[in-house]
Amino acid sequence: MKRSRLGALDVTSIGLGSAPLGGLFAPVSDADAQATVERAWSLGVRFFDTAPLYGFGLAERRLGAFLRQQPRDSYVISTKVGRLLRAPESAAAEDEHYKGTTRERPVFDFSHDGVMRSVEESLERLGLGRVDVLLVHDPDDHYDDAVAGAFRALQRLREDGTVKAIGAGMNQSEMLVRFAEVVPVDCFLLAGRYTLLDQGALNALFPLCQTRNIGILLGGIYNSGILANPHTGAKFNYQDADAGLVARALALDELCRKHGTDLKAAALQFCMAHPAVTVAVMGARNEAEVVDNIAMSERAVPPAFWQELRARELVDARAPLPGGV
Repeated sequence: MKRSRLGALDVTSIGLGSAPLGGLFAPVSDADAQATVERAWSLGVRFFDTAPLYGFGLAERRLGAFLRQQPRDSYVISTKVGRLLRAPESAAAEDEHYKGTTRERPVFDFSHDGVMRSVEESLERLGLGRVDVLLVHDPDDHYDDAVAGAFRALQRLREDGTVKAIGAGMNQSEMLVRFAEVVPVDCFLLAGRYTLLDQGALNALFPLCQTRNIGILLGGIYNSGILANPHTGAKFNYQDADAGLVARALALDELCRKHGTDLKAAALQFCMAHPAVTVAVMGARNEAEVVDNIAMSERAVPPAFWQELRARELVDARAPLPGGV
């Protein structure tokens, strides 16, 4: 598998995202989770992304159960800060997104001390002595706290060698630009904002990151599923997609079929073609999805597809396409 540099780290161009292993939208058994991580490893994946939010600790525990059996320097793992997991005083209702979880629920805390506690608790759940990348997670409504507290803690951890890279993980690009302008970050995890349906990252984030050598870990490449299986009721950005988005996804799917290829292959390879993208972080909930993700990164997408995509102006004219189209 192709490898890239993320600051001082050597990473595979495809990583395993663990939100599905935490029961995103549907529960996942321990056996399926273990088999998923094992298959990703067997296919050469050596970058793994997780967070306390994913299954409220479940994804970290499941990922750690496998990774702590591997040589520590043979992989790179990222997790996130900004949410502490705490058991509510009363019974917790089932979460809207994560199924089959414990009763713990996330509580926002972007303070310096909260971040330090978060790291300690993540390491305990993972069963590891360290992580490689720490990201401030979804600070959309907490910009000031993130800058004054969370990033101050992360810079301290990077300076003392506890972690190798720091940044933020968000579903928007605008605030990431603001962070890049005031914090010496190494990378960002951007979810869903550079895809065949949404190229908002081209406006400011990607050019700035390329200028400052900030790596992009790109998640949400299928936009929560609509680019994997476009249909009425498909998810976009974790919510039901509106009719206009469904129509655009169906048009892309029709174009792929016309050229004898797969929409998932086009979606993934479109994202990986941008030089700002360091790792394509692909979620999976079972072995079959891992195998499919790797296959889609390698499946032939004919130049004629990209040429027609460009000619029909179905993506931003600034977006680089595979093969230099």
